[in-house]
Amino acid sequence: MAGFDYLRAPGAIIKRSMEIARDEADCVGVPDALLGLALRLVHASGDPTLPRRLRVGGAPAAAMAQALASGTTVLADAQMVAHGIDRARLKGGRVLCTLGLGTVRAAAERAGETRSAAAVELWRPWLAGAIVAIGTAPTALFRLLEGLEAGWPRPALIIGMPVGAVGAAEAKQALIDHSADIPYVTLTGRAGGSALAAAAVNALADARL
Repeated sequence: MAGFDYLRAPGAIIKRSMEIARDEADCVGVPDALLGLALRLVHASGDPTLPRRLRVGGAPAAAMAQALASGTTVLADAQMVAHGIDRARLKGGRVLCTLGLGTVRAAAERAGETRSAAAVELWRPWLAGAIVAIGTAPTALFRLLEGLEAGWPRPALIIGMPVGAVGAAEAKQALIDHSADIPYVTLTGRAGGSALAAAAVNALADARL
């Protein structure tokens, strides 16, 4: 069978992808310090309009740098988020997802809530100064915000990109409205997902930005 004509070299694919993202992305109004993040989200989603929905609070790039310098933990709401994060960029930090722990399902059933929300309850020992990356469950973001209002330890940065038709837009708006001055990155509307949450972590952690 004859071979197809396509780019094969990983470096060439990434280079060309970022060139296309720069050419096509609508980054009007995106601060220079976050342009790399916006382009990485376009690259991960294939959607050049995504930067229009990008919202940030505080200084997320600086918050990420400071957290990584202290060897922080990245708390992920789903294994798909956790597996998408490039550990080499974390400078010794670790990634933790509590969703699969044995106590989570029973706790969720007792409380009448999602496993994602119950898993967030287990974040408290690692939450102070952590990077939070939520890319799947709106209930995880809502539960985190409720916990913070109740006095939970404050993370260094919240990347809130849950996805879906039920609760995703509302959870992200709640983050914008009730972040308690914690730096954040989010997208308005229903758009989000594990790939975008992981891409945001990787972009902000990239020493080249």
